[in-house]
Amino acid sequence: MASAYSFLSTHISSPTSTFIPRFLPLNRPQNSTLTLSTTFSSRNLQSACIVASLRHRNHSPAPESTSVNKLLDSLLVILTSVALSFTVYATDLDSANAFVVTPSKKLQTDELATVRLFQENTPSVVYITNLASRQDAFTLDLLEVPQGSGSGFVWDKKGHIVTNYHVIRGASDLRVTLADQSIFDAQVVGFDQDKDVAVLRIDAPEDKLRPIPIGVSADLLVGQKVFAIGNPFGLDHTLTTGVISGLRREISSAATGRPIQDVIQTDAAINPGNSGGPLLDSSGNLIGINTAIYSPSGASSGVGFSIPVDTVGGIVDQLVQFGKVTRPILGIKFAPDQSVEQLGVSGVLVLDAPPNGPAGKAGLLSTKRDTYGRLILGDIITSVNGKKVVNGSDLYRILDQCKVGETVTVEVLRGDHVEKIPVVLEPKPDET
Repeated sequence: MASAYSFLSTHISSPTSTFIPRFLPLNRPQNSTLTLSTTFSSRNLQSACIVASLRHRNHSPAPESTSVNKLLDSLLVILTSVALSFTVYATDLDSANAFVVTPSKKLQTDELATVRLFQENTPSVVYITNLASRQDAFTLDLLEVPQGSGSGFVWDKKGHIVTNYHVIRGASDLRVTLADQSIFDAQVVGFDQDKDVAVLRIDAPEDKLRPIPIGVSADLLVGQKVFAIGNPFGLDHTLTTGVISGLRREISSAATGRPIQDVIQTDAAINPGNSGGPLLDSSGNLIGINTAIYSPSGASSGVGFSIPVDTVGGIVDQLVQFGKVTRPILGIKFAPDQSVEQLGVSGVLVLDAPPNGPAGKAGLLSTKRDTYGRLILGDIITSVNGKKVVNGSDLYRILDQCKVGETVTVEVLRGDHVEKIPVVLEPKPDET
């Protein structure tokens, strides 16, 4: 007992000495119930020891009980030391746990906004499967096999689905999978190859259809945040985020090569399977259709393009109402721009102007060969309505601003002189 007392006395040697406990920090889950219980028990023990000590000191011992008193003093000192040790340990444990930072499970404001946007707009995004008929080489049976897939979104409660034309091109059958995994056969309402837009229709209950909110693309700014929802590589309903990297870009239609103007450039990841999916602003409104990427490898390289919703809206309305887009044409076939550049001239070289077309009726000349096989160049279009034409994109851009039945003045270079020829624009023939 003497050795034990000697060890403990180094901590409480005298009333003037200061007791400074030293503990290593603890890294474990906080148990408030255990801590409170330990503290309460140790304090009770400490109080009991102090009361017992006071009672013992107030009692006048007999001479014959001196050895017993010393033993009791030693016992009280041990109990008091134990009580103080438990109290200090519990207090230090509480203090240590008070500085342990528990990661908050609450999301930041911008994260909550992104989560809410995804949850609210996901039911509007669909998965489109392009099926093609193939004949079995052995049984000669016709089979439907998937030849591609893409994304789309619900346009209205009537079951109209908007997507890219290249998503459905060459399909014998189409299937649309909604967000609740219900599958419906789709019929093609109409498409616009020049702008790479198509409209499908499914016969689904209205309660399963949630049209996407339509926004405006005319007031977009470079740097504002955008969100793309689609099905890249068949992974349904994938969200990617980015910003608008550029505006008023121009890309060519994959089907016809006709330029698509005012395209939105974004760095939001767009991969194969994202085509036809919506590009949304931070309010969850549709501002474009994801249609193409610029990438040598075919995967996302941070340069994606979306057709602006202002362009899409007018096309969809015509497709839903008439099943086609009425767009004016000159009715010519022209040479590639590189060929005209090699000739050292600027403009659009007319290769063919069918007699039953607008240009043929107006008298534009086609390129042909004489009896000796020598090439005789046709008319070279240099301007339309006073607007300069340098290449095919310029010509398309001017025609997009015209209407069917409108008479335009086409300036051509014929041989070594310039002529101005009036041409009445006609609608583009129906595609099948």
